[in-house]
Amino acid sequence: MKKIEAIIKPFKLDEVKEALHEIGLQGITVTEAKGFGRQKGHTELYRGAEYVVDFLPKVKIELVIEDDLVERAVEAIQQAAQTGRIGDGKIFISSVEEAIRIRTGERGSDAI
Repeated sequence: MKKIEAIIKPFKLDEVKEALHEIGLQGITVTEAKGFGRQKGHTELYRGAEYVVDFLPKVKIELVIEDDLVERAVEAIQQAAQTGRIGDGKIFISSVEEAIRIRTGERGSDAI
């Protein structure tokens, strides 16, 4: 099993969700986040004063899937989240040793 974490722009969330649904994935966890990468935020003008916005709004998507679905899921996220502009986000993939469904006690791939 693998865990995919994707940090994307908030307005791309619906497109990514639909892309994942189309390849047969159902369960995802979404968290609102703030951060910055290479773009290092931006400056804004408010009531004549300029200030720096360091942390930009982002969305973090997490899903745990079987190994054979990883490439399709990554491709779906990448295509749906891409705008071609700086700050499109990142995808991280890590191994998951065990998964347990709390309600039934199912383990491994049965739990996801």
